[in-house]
Amino acid sequence: GGTTHHPPSSHNLVMLSGSNNSAAASDNPTIINADAVAGITRSVIRAKLAKMRHLVVEKAISPDYLESLFPALMKLFKPQQVKYNQGIEWKISCYLEVMEGGVPCTDPCTELRSLCLPLLSACDQLFITWYRQQRRCSKDVFVKRLMTFITRYTAFPGEEALLKHVDGAGSVDGSVVVALPMDTDSFEGHGGGLTFWDGKGHQAIEYDTRCGDIAFIDRAVWHQANPIRKGVRWAMVIFYETKEM
Repeated sequence: GGTTHHPPSSHNLVMLSGSNNSAAASDNPTIINADAVAGITRSVIRAKLAKMRHLVVEKAISPDYLESLFPALMKLFKPQQVKYNQGIEWKISCYLEVMEGGVPCTDPCTELRSLCLPLLSACDQLFITWYRQQRRCSKDVFVKRLMTFITRYTAFPGEEALLKHVDGAGSVDGSVVVALPMDTDSFEGHGGGLTFWDGKGHQAIEYDTRCGDIAFIDRAVWHQANPIRKGVRWAMVIFYETKEM
């Protein structure tokens, strides 16, 4: 079916003025790494030359901030069992915000959303900074978060990966994936990270993501969360609808 466009609701709406790209860095100094933001423009230019429609930025979100948030986040995290297309069961994510009509679940975790609101706002601003460069937008861009969830990957079968897919079955304008803190067992040699099929020839490009790294993903770019073989990895994902004003 086609995409349904709903009017943006105020609770998850953000605008970054075309005349002030530095707003993303200045509004959230303790959450956003200003140096990483400054590099987005240069990185997008290089990525577009290579026909890339995604960008991974190291430590765009302060790892210290995420570490400080993490104990409360883990306490509030309660995975919800949902069914995706073709009836696939998925039970390792906790949904903070869901699509209109309660998709994929009708009981999002409002406490976890409240805890993460400053982080969500920072992600909105970073996404807009990237999106305006990626799409060469000369106007202001509004974004609406369509769905937000946190996923906990383990080495247990069925919980170790989210294999090759496009976000929202290709019906979202873009998305972000933020790498959250992980236990020390999840480092070298134990898998994890992200793979994208993008660029000229759609070759596989792997990233060994760490806490604070953020991936910006354009509409319908194939990617996956790579399988882990030991430990636990956490990620936050946001699906976006965009509108130029």
